[in-house]
Amino acid sequence: MRIALGIEYDGTAYNGWQRQKTGLGVQQRVEEALTQVADHAVEVTCAGRTDTGVHATGQVVHFDTPSDRDDRGWLLGANSNLPDDISVMWARQVKDDFHARFSATGRNYRYRILNRLERSAMHRHRAWWVYQALDAERMNRAAQYLLGEHDFSAFRAAGCRANTPQRNISSICIERAGDWITLEVSANAFLQHMVRNITGSLFSVGAGEQRTSWIRDLLESRDRKLGGIAAPPHGLTLVSVDYPVAAGIPPPPDTGCT
Repeated sequence: MRIALGIEYDGTAYNGWQRQKTGLGVQQRVEEALTQVADHAVEVTCAGRTDTGVHATGQVVHFDTPSDRDDRGWLLGANSNLPDDISVMWARQVKDDFHARFSATGRNYRYRILNRLERSAMHRHRAWWVYQALDAERMNRAAQYLLGEHDFSAFRAAGCRANTPQRNISSICIERAGDWITLEVSANAFLQHMVRNITGSLFSVGAGEQRTSWIRDLLESRDRKLGGIAAPPHGLTLVSVDYPVAAGIPPPPDTGCT
């Protein structure tokens, strides 16, 4: 049978999602916990790999097992074997043709910026602290140039292994609430470092270093070297993954984009 899980994690202590030869990935901890519950070695497939220091509230994985456990058994059993910074939020038996990555129709990310003069002790691992004044309205106007299907090479990491730079951003919005600036972005898929590179370039707009239409020009240039800095990873969270209703996966929460 095939089981799908929704997973939340604080990525601070991990070298990204993927199991690796050196360093510790979230995947390793999840597989070790599930192996204890299943009584056999478990390998999981995720919806999207996250980088070192990046968090998730809605990562989705699947794995195959002959072990007979109900949804509650998988959830409680996994969580009893996981460290405090990783938690299984739900478990579902799914059809054998469900695939956490290839069945997904969209991914939703959030990036948080703490925009004030004082740094934060409490949020140092969960937000990018920026002391320069940022204009969130200008950032939001600039971000709208990214809507739709485009070649996002200008926001792609040099080592990205994706077959094509074409991606389709269905919604993107930036809003301020007090000292907090939040970027919400949804797309069919993302290139490596794409959200962080977008955020870093929008920072240049918000700080008054670039005009809003610079984002359009940057997108059309397809040249990463012309873009802004890559925002640090710890402000980024994979919020949720979208699937067809027939997949039986719990629907993601509203991202807040309008």
